[in-house]
Amino acid sequence: MELRINRKAYLDQLTQWREKELIRRGYIVSIGKAGRSAEIDFVAVRDKNTEYFQVSASVLDETTLQREIHPFGQVEDHYPKYLLTLDEYESDHEGIRQKNLVTWLLEE
Repeated sequence: MELRINRKAYLDQLTQWREKELIRRGYIVSIGKAGRSAEIDFVAVRDKNTEYFQVSASVLDETTLQREIHPFGQVEDHYPKYLLTLDEYESDHEGIRQKNLVTWLLEE
């Protein structure tokens, strides 16, 4: 018997956990607008510090990666920006930190 995981349903569940985890960590969480049409999944504020979060199942495809990091380019401040994915590797995209979502949930 093969176990199949619906990646979209799994990602939706992890996204909810991520939002709850940010709130548990003391952040005020909202959805962000960047520029005219770009949206940032989560803007988290705690103690006058802001962090930005995008979430994607995978950004192994270059088009998907560019779509996910594009909204960060519309933000004119220098607060931390995170791209959380189910991909197993971590990377840095011109200051945008790509992290595995499950690993991120287990931190702190």
